[in-house]
Amino acid sequence: MAVPFPFSALVGQDEMKLAILAVATDPGIGGVLVFGDRGTGKSTAVRALAALLPPIDVVANCPYGCDPAGSGRLCEACAARPAGKKPASRRVPVPVVDLPLGATEDRIVGALDLEKALSQGIKAFEPGLLARANRGFLYIDEVNLLEDHLVDLLIDVAASGENLVEREGLSVRHPARFVLVGSGNPEEGELRPQLLDRFGLSLEVATPRELADRVEVVKRRDAYEHDPEGFAAQWQKQDEKIRRQLLRARKLLPEIKIPDAVRERAARLCQTLGTDGLRGDLTLIRAARALAALEGAREVAPDHLRRMAAPALRHRLRRNPLDDAGSTVRVDRAVAEEFAT
Repeated sequence: MAVPFPFSALVGQDEMKLAILAVATDPGIGGVLVFGDRGTGKSTAVRALAALLPPIDVVANCPYGCDPAGSGRLCEACAARPAGKKPASRRVPVPVVDLPLGATEDRIVGALDLEKALSQGIKAFEPGLLARANRGFLYIDEVNLLEDHLVDLLIDVAASGENLVEREGLSVRHPARFVLVGSGNPEEGELRPQLLDRFGLSLEVATPRELADRVEVVKRRDAYEHDPEGFAAQWQKQDEKIRRQLLRARKLLPEIKIPDAVRERAARLCQTLGTDGLRGDLTLIRAARALAALEGAREVAPDHLRRMAAPALRHRLRRNPLDDAGSTVRVDRAVAEEFAT
């Protein structure tokens, strides 16, 4: 297996790294949408984070990677297991599954196993990419070029944590709990607003402007390609520090308190920006709580809200014909006004 690029060796892109750590701490935040230039480390960051996470235990021979401890949703076979009987298990890395741009719906959700149907006359289900991504990450490059009905399907499954397939006389329900990460170039097309709103966080990344940063990116990438194992060893201590931070944050998350004053500030900020519905309020609070957990705080503070406001809200704004400022500028302006006092 190829050695992934170390997460701690990524140069810049602080907002992207923080957002990915936040959703890894609390997957309930929702997916992450990353728009920006090509070659800015979007997919590298996702794979690097997945490599930071400790391996997971899965039921041996289960195509969906169910948890042998029985936590979370289980597939039909694992759920039917006799109570008290511990299944055989094996330890595997956290899955990171790439969804090709030309993938069909059958390839994504699964379909009838034609080989078994033709050779044995058996109606069997062949799991798709969603099954492989269970308990891991599903990465979609050029998500803005994906057909709308497929994006709808993916977001619905990511929100419910379950994939239901009913076709060709089959009815299969299996767990599909994953962090959805989409990336793309806005110059090649935009996602519909109702789909944008379903992603938890939205990020804007750009090519480094500072000469020193560009040189350092090329230097580190070149060192990694020449000796992946040696380069990873150089950053092992820093990656291990981030791993411990993430694991502590997951344990601390349920204990973090959210003062009513912080909830009120979040609601007022969303009201000022005119976000539709309450999904923005909920996501902002979740993201701020995850940030607090990552920093070891026992309570969400206004600063946590301020720092997560742009990723949580920039993609939920209506277009304003009287204000040609970008969404990030509008969020930053509202945040500055709200937190001026």
